[in-house]
Amino acid sequence: MDLPMFRDETKEWNHALLLYDSALKEIDTKLQILSNEFKVEHQYNPIEHITSRIKSFESIAKKLRKDQRELTVENIIKYVNDVAGIRVICSFTSDIYRIANAISKQSDVKILKVKDFIMNPKPNGYRSYHMIVAIPIFLSNKMTETKVEIQIRTIAMDFWASLEHKIYYKFEGNAPEHIREELKVCSEITATLDKRMHDLNEEIKLISSPDGYIDYTYNPVKYVNEEYYGTIVEDGIVDGEPYHK
Repeated sequence: MDLPMFRDETKEWNHALLLYDSALKEIDTKLQILSNEFKVEHQYNPIEHITSRIKSFESIAKKLRKDQRELTVENIIKYVNDVAGIRVICSFTSDIYRIANAISKQSDVKILKVKDFIMNPKPNGYRSYHMIVAIPIFLSNKMTETKVEIQIRTIAMDFWASLEHKIYYKFEGNAPEHIREELKVCSEITATLDKRMHDLNEEIKLISSPDGYIDYTYNPVKYVNEEYYGTIVEDGIVDGEPYHK
């Protein structure tokens, strides 16, 4: 990805891209291992699919301009938390907290920031679970902690967010009021669907295996630092681009 700078930092940016790409591979591997474990040990896989992306130059530049910062590699690494992003799609709400718990327990994963937009949806109806983590990347001569944003959501949440994203760009962020209201209603419908499907699944699990049953739904991960971070802009619209396999 070419990134025009105020000064020539091509070498530094290529090195940063190497770190971000490596961090995505590390997180993806961790998630694949968790997925395989659940399949083997529990005959159940909470992860439907995983997508990832490197943030586009336009989005990176927009973020720094918004914060009135110079477009430099140093500022990108320091202030843009979601250059590397990975999205995990789950079947049920309880799976989201199960995956978040599993990630947080890994000794080489440092949790930097968390936002739970499931317990506390954005005003426009957006729901998802966001984690900013840092993981060590070991190169031949040094180790560098590199940030990755992890978004965890259900299929229903992802469906709503995808449509909302398309509508947002169709109207360039100025959708008519009745469309915004309808999107909010649709968000409530998807939340109800998620809850009913979750409750049905929990009942099936309880009937099938009453011993050792665990309900993760009302046991979200708690962190000291749950401050706002830059993935969500003022109106609650997701500031990102499509994630790819």
